[in-house]
Amino acid sequence: MHPVGPPCPRQPLRPREQQYEPPPPRHAPHPLEQRTPLRYRQPVMAEHHARAARQAIERCPQPVSHPLVGHQEEAGERAGLAGRHRRPYRRAMPEIEALDTVRAQIAHAAELGGRPGDAATLIAVSKTVPAERILPLLEAGQRDYGENRVQEAQAKWPALRERFPDVRLHLVGQLQSNKAEDAVALFDVIHSVDRSSLVAALAKAMDAQGKRLDCFLQVNIGEEEQKGGVAIAELPALLEEARAAGLPVVGLMAVPPADTEPAPYFALLAKLAKDLGLGQLSMGMSGDYETAALIGATHIRVGTALFGARA
Repeated sequence: MHPVGPPCPRQPLRPREQQYEPPPPRHAPHPLEQRTPLRYRQPVMAEHHARAARQAIERCPQPVSHPLVGHQEEAGERAGLAGRHRRPYRRAMPEIEALDTVRAQIAHAAELGGRPGDAATLIAVSKTVPAERILPLLEAGQRDYGENRVQEAQAKWPALRERFPDVRLHLVGQLQSNKAEDAVALFDVIHSVDRSSLVAALAKAMDAQGKRLDCFLQVNIGEEEQKGGVAIAELPALLEEARAAGLPVVGLMAVPPADTEPAPYFALLAKLAKDLGLGQLSMGMSGDYETAALIGATHIRVGTALFGARA
């Protein structure tokens, strides 16, 4: 038998250490509503843990739990933070790319024709184009714009001109005689003078407002019934009448027939202007502006090539 000794003193049981966790504030989300979904057996560590900071520096992906105490950003705040840390890079607008391309092609064609690259003025035809799509071109330095209708220009351009007072507006569409007064008040150049009644109406409006607008006589270069413009045979008489009325006629404008080679029509218009002692030619649009620049255009009206097809 083993000797029986005094009993060993029993060690008191130590309570298990528990980490104190303050109660979550009322505005904090429920602990189960974590921002990042966890995968199976994926470790989670506190946001401000030293190891988490070290791994973040080493670019190792490590999910971090949100602390229960403190403010957690909302979705809008997160988006705002991301926005503030994005690279300061802005994608070029399609209109700006198109503007650079058209300008370069016009300059190249003019140089091929033996003229300076800036011999032709680009008119951005902004009919049916809203103001917010014109702004990028204005900010890029484009200053000449064309409109077809007086009413549309009245609704769109006064506000834009307050910001860009050096804009030059060109009326490139047909003008009714009863709109002559409004056209003189708003536009700087009129490209579509084609009849005696319009000459009289414009002269009266210019006299009343005390201003003179450069004018182009529109020629029906292809002798098409559906198009406006004075007939070639009647052009000298209309020019004499316009000069007698005090209109400052600076050149000729024409639109060649569709689906035909435009070069012969542009060459004919250039010859007519030379014979009449007029130095400016408003010719060329989105489909043929390079040909027009090559032959001698001083004003080129481009819409679709800049703003895309209209609805």
